[in-house]
Amino acid sequence: MTKSENIEEAYKTAKERYAEIGVDTDKVLKDLKKVKLSVHCWQGDDIHGFLFPGQALTGGIGVSGNYPGIARTPDELSSDLSEALSLIPGSHKVQMHAIYAVTDKKKDLDELEPEDFSYWVDWAKKEHIGLDMNGTFFSHPMVKNNFTLASPDKDVRDFWIEHGKRTREIANYFGKELGQQSINDVWIPDGFKDNPIDKATPRLRLIDSLDQMIEKKYDEKNTIESFEGKLFGTGIESYTVGSHLFYNNYAITRGKLWTIDSGHFHPTEDVSDKFSAFLPFGKGLMLHVSRPVRWDSDHVVIFDDALIRIARSLVLDNELNKTNIGLDFFDATINRVAAWVIGARATQKAILQAMLEPIDQLKQAELNFDFTTRLAETEELKSYPFGAVWDEFCVQNNVPVGTDWLNNIHQYEKDVQFKRDGKLVNN
Repeated sequence: MTKSENIEEAYKTAKERYAEIGVDTDKVLKDLKKVKLSVHCWQGDDIHGFLFPGQALTGGIGVSGNYPGIARTPDELSSDLSEALSLIPGSHKVQMHAIYAVTDKKKDLDELEPEDFSYWVDWAKKEHIGLDMNGTFFSHPMVKNNFTLASPDKDVRDFWIEHGKRTREIANYFGKELGQQSINDVWIPDGFKDNPIDKATPRLRLIDSLDQMIEKKYDEKNTIESFEGKLFGTGIESYTVGSHLFYNNYAITRGKLWTIDSGHFHPTEDVSDKFSAFLPFGKGLMLHVSRPVRWDSDHVVIFDDALIRIARSLVLDNELNKTNIGLDFFDATINRVAAWVIGARATQKAILQAMLEPIDQLKQAELNFDFTTRLAETEELKSYPFGAVWDEFCVQNNVPVGTDWLNNIHQYEKDVQFKRDGKLVNN
């Protein structure tokens, strides 16, 4: 048998196995194709961007590794993204950061305009994808003493308020031009390294700054804001102004989205448990899928227990329709395009595995307090042939099956990435 025949036969067997427990794999594959991921552009160039060439990363953000082939220009980054998207099944979105503006003029963050992202809109139209937006509230001289929107200095606050307003206008431009809602994410590094005397006033300043920033109304079919908290960060270990609870409440009271970054919580917390606690009250979620090895280290997402729990919660509780799933990691120790593919495909696999559960049957067993059936079936499902269903999903979406996509990466390295410094790099 040929490889394609083996894949077809394996899927046929898997389909029959899942049908025995009431799961229609053909329907699951259609449902999975509807799930869009928002792939983060900053994995491709180690968060350098194009607005401030040579400017060092600050604000507790750092990237390790120096694998050859880093994207240095908009054309190189868009090429890398196109290569990654061609190896990820389905149709998706890309997250931008403000520092990825493409302009011939020297501009600061408070001067950006939609036209500075026309390059990315034109590219997105060719790729038939949507774009999300992120304000860049870090790695800038106007981050004073680890403060931006919550700064006691009005000039600092005003600078960042204006930046926030500009990113909202850009996100609205994305939505209008591409016909897909653009999520505009807000994360700031504000806080104190050691114990503060006054915890209330910085948060009151932040509320005022955010309210000014979002004062102008935009059609939500084009864009909506999402606010991202953090337990702590480097340099703000003792007090984070924009904590999880702060933004949870702000999002609910302002009718906005709350961003849950899976790396921004205490390592013992299960972020998947937070979805069903927030969504009955909140408008929706923006999810940043990351992998914190010790803390917010932003490792490439893999098909691990944490990711499986995240996917199961979204699927079993029917929360996919209120959740925007974005990726957020950066690893320069491996091929940067491969990192996108690994993380995205792992996330899709986790969602697929959850969709292949007999959800109604398991919920009924739980409702009947039949915990024996619940445990027995969920354990047996772990050895069901979901991999054969995944392979079929790849076939249906015209992307390589298994590790075949690595052949594409190796060829892309040889033809494109390894030639960027003017000489071929030995692999």
